[in-house]
Amino acid sequence: MHKFLKSLLFVATTFSVVESSAALAAEKLETAPTQYIEANGVKFSYRTLGPKSGTPLIFLQHFTGNMDAWDPAVVNALAKTRPVVVFNNRGVGATNGVVADSVAQMTTDAYAFIQALGYKQVDLLGFSMGGFIAQELAAQHPELVHKVILAGTTHQGGGNHLMKVLGEAFARANAPDPRDYLFFSQTDAGKQAGKAFLARVYARTKDRDPESGKEIADAHGKALIVFTSTPDPEYKTLKAIQQPVLVVTGSNDTMLPTEGSITLYKQLENAQLVLYPDSNHGSIFQYHDAFVNTVDFFLSH
Repeated sequence: MHKFLKSLLFVATTFSVVESSAALAAEKLETAPTQYIEANGVKFSYRTLGPKSGTPLIFLQHFTGNMDAWDPAVVNALAKTRPVVVFNNRGVGATNGVVADSVAQMTTDAYAFIQALGYKQVDLLGFSMGGFIAQELAAQHPELVHKVILAGTTHQGGGNHLMKVLGEAFARANAPDPRDYLFFSQTDAGKQAGKAFLARVYARTKDRDPESGKEIADAHGKALIVFTSTPDPEYKTLKAIQQPVLVVTGSNDTMLPTEGSITLYKQLENAQLVLYPDSNHGSIFQYHDAFVNTVDFFLSH
């Protein structure tokens, strides 16, 4: 009888481990269910991945980007060791409301969303325009923000080449997705990385976010241009950020110039800088394995 009970316990434990592993395997950006929560008069759409305990990592997205514009190679890998949350801010994707046309409003909405989820402390990963929001959140809410990753972004007044580079990207013949040009260098290695990235971001086939249209592009464009062209000669926002910050960018970011990331590194109190070779705005997607390893070490030490 004793051996029989031990056998039952072994089978139950094995089944539990297999079931748990299967559940974790199913938690991917490509398949995670879209959830909704109301805050600040907005019904936010979001997805959560990874373990239920630990400091959540909140992803803040780029100009016109939605949840399905994130690279699963980055999101899924980071979700192996921590809770990860991707979401659509006001008026984007499946989130309702009028699209915010200022970084200040985007920051207010992002804060309300995080508060609604009940988190007392979070880490932030802000990519491109999302990096502007991450800076504001870290400066305004030091009790909430633990650590910050600023990727492919710049500081207030750091300048942008948005209209020029967008024009070049859309002027190309037979270019179905401009991100292969906007995010990646045009060397052979860069083009291969861009092709692989696009295959990954289109892997989700069900319950995809609706694509962003002119209304979102106009509002986001205004927010981005105002932020990057409004001088902050004393770097007041950056001086207010005392949390550890990881700054990551490409060797030649043609949208938000690489020099802006170097300034972030120099002006922030507690920052480290990573520059990836032969890379553009989307260096974190081109070097996704190296980026994930760096972020894992940064967040866990």
